[in-house]
Amino acid sequence: MAEDAPRRQPTLDEVAERAGVSRSVASRALNNAPHVSRAKREAVERAVRQLGYVPNQTARALATRQTGAAALVVSGEDPSIFADPFYAQVIVGASSALEEADLHLMLCLAASDRGRKRVEELFRSKGADGVMLMALREDDPLAGMAEEAEMPVVFGGRPVGSTPRWYVDVDNVGGAREATEYLVSRGRTRVAAICGRLDTEAGRARYRGYRDALLAAGLDPLPPQEGDFTEPSGAAAMAVLLAHHPDVDGVFAANDNMAAGALRMLRSAGRAVPADIAVVGFDDLTVAQVADPPLTTVHQPITALGREMARMLVAVVNGHDPTPLILPTRLVTRSSA
Repeated sequence: MAEDAPRRQPTLDEVAERAGVSRSVASRALNNAPHVSRAKREAVERAVRQLGYVPNQTARALATRQTGAAALVVSGEDPSIFADPFYAQVIVGASSALEEADLHLMLCLAASDRGRKRVEELFRSKGADGVMLMALREDDPLAGMAEEAEMPVVFGGRPVGSTPRWYVDVDNVGGAREATEYLVSRGRTRVAAICGRLDTEAGRARYRGYRDALLAAGLDPLPPQEGDFTEPSGAAAMAVLLAHHPDVDGVFAANDNMAAGALRMLRSAGRAVPADIAVVGFDDLTVAQVADPPLTTVHQPITALGREMARMLVAVVNGHDPTPLILPTRLVTRSSA
């Protein structure tokens, strides 16, 4: 008597058809991936029971395979940007959180065409479990890549003109407003802003905070003097302000590097700080403490920014849907204002 032919195992396509979902949705439901509705997940589970479907463990392992790495992508051109004290602190915070999750940190620059192609390949090949994206400018192609990516993306700071699903930011408007209010409280009535790049959300938000504070005080804001968050650009912006607005008696600089450049230019011009012109920065980097005079500045929790970005990314990778996070700032007073 011939043996009965072995019973054919149902396929994933049959499970998907029985559940009334696509094959990809069925696969994500079986692998406990995020972004599958409860109704579809239950339909897939019901189809599995009805058909007696047993997942192929090898295929399942491949489908759920993780790289063990997370990428920090910065839209910058100079590799030395990662030595900048700001990004160095971000990296320290991100690394500590990823280490707790047994994930390695990859660093990528993506301003040049070649750099963007590498990041595009990273997204396409799923070469990381997720990406933290920073320093986006207006109309940056990285924003579009992030929207199309089939992997979690957490933004460090919001991109211009959009609000992504997952991001960690600091209270840029509130910090700039507090800095400017402090200058006004010290009797300054002609307060200028060195605002940083206006094609970034941080540059725009910090100028908004400055402007809101002056308008609330009944004072006229000056047109923004744009720098690029570097010390030389702060010095150049201060030179322009002295030439066009010699009666300026207060300056809010949108980061400490530009504030340090402004202090250097003021010394060269023979202007006393704070007697003639008071200066306030933003970040509370080491340069603020060693500046001459020591810099009054807005402290932002930079290490915490990196840490919370990484924690949010790990949560998304693990199937959760965390809410965006805004970190607080505080004013640190020193001798420059």
